[in-house]
Amino acid sequence: MVDVVPSRGPADDDSYRDSDEEAVEAWRARARKAQKGKRKGSFWRELPILVVVAFGLAFLIQTFLARVYMIPSESMEQTLHGCNGCYGDRVLVDKVTYDFSDPAPGDVIVFHGPQSWQNDFTAQEPTNGFQKALQGIGSLIGLPSASEEDFVKRVVAVGGQTVKCCDDKNRVSVNGKALDESYLFWEPGRSTVQESFADLTIPQGFLFVLGDNRNDSCDSRCQGDGREGGLVPIDNVVGKARLIVLPPSRWQGVTDHDPQGQAVAIGAPAWQDAVPAGVGVAAAWPVLFLGKRARARFRRKTLG
Repeated sequence: MVDVVPSRGPADDDSYRDSDEEAVEAWRARARKAQKGKRKGSFWRELPILVVVAFGLAFLIQTFLARVYMIPSESMEQTLHGCNGCYGDRVLVDKVTYDFSDPAPGDVIVFHGPQSWQNDFTAQEPTNGFQKALQGIGSLIGLPSASEEDFVKRVVAVGGQTVKCCDDKNRVSVNGKALDESYLFWEPGRSTVQESFADLTIPQGFLFVLGDNRNDSCDSRCQGDGREGGLVPIDNVVGKARLIVLPPSRWQGVTDHDPQGQAVAIGAPAWQDAVPAGVGVAAAWPVLFLGKRARARFRRKTLG
């Protein structure tokens, strides 16, 4: 009887198996490379759309909902930091609140200065077209420059109220009642005596505003004729200062303490009180938010 030895096939040969595995791995590498190139091309096609959408959102948000303003002077220290010619706080201003209610005592507001007002700082104008363009882009994404047309002050009295200064304790009073102005700031080495003024009844539709840094602020006491000419029309109000968004070390809300001690706040509508402050930051910087997403997506695609 003759023993029959079966012949060895490819399945029993290590060289055959190694060759098959190398071919499969090479095919996979080619597939990954092709897919990676496709993803890169898709990202760069989508990037201009993301940029246009981001800038469009920024424009709409800052036009209708909220806008960031720079504090250019020291008149609101220490509630808001600022100085002439340096980097002041950037403040998110809510432009919706006063569509539903009027400014109330204690509100910190941004407003367009009446014709009789002159600002207490000098804005640095761009020296060329390129700088002006950069300034415009910065303003759009929440990095504005100072404007001589806009002011930030605190509402002390509203239409129908009578304001005067000062009582025997150096306090401003409204309708004969002394104000609780816990936000006042007195610069070291300067007088802590407020400038006095006679009784002034505020007409309906106007506001009497003062700076928190009381003796370093030109406000309703000294603007215009120091009387009716220093009042601010409600129609000139841009919005209510809600949140300091820059620099990061200063992230905090802006106090709207009512100096008249009203039991019920008459500022923002109730639905806005429930909105977290972080929503305002996202509204101020949609470009930054989308930019981070785009960069993260780019890293994922380039890393496979």
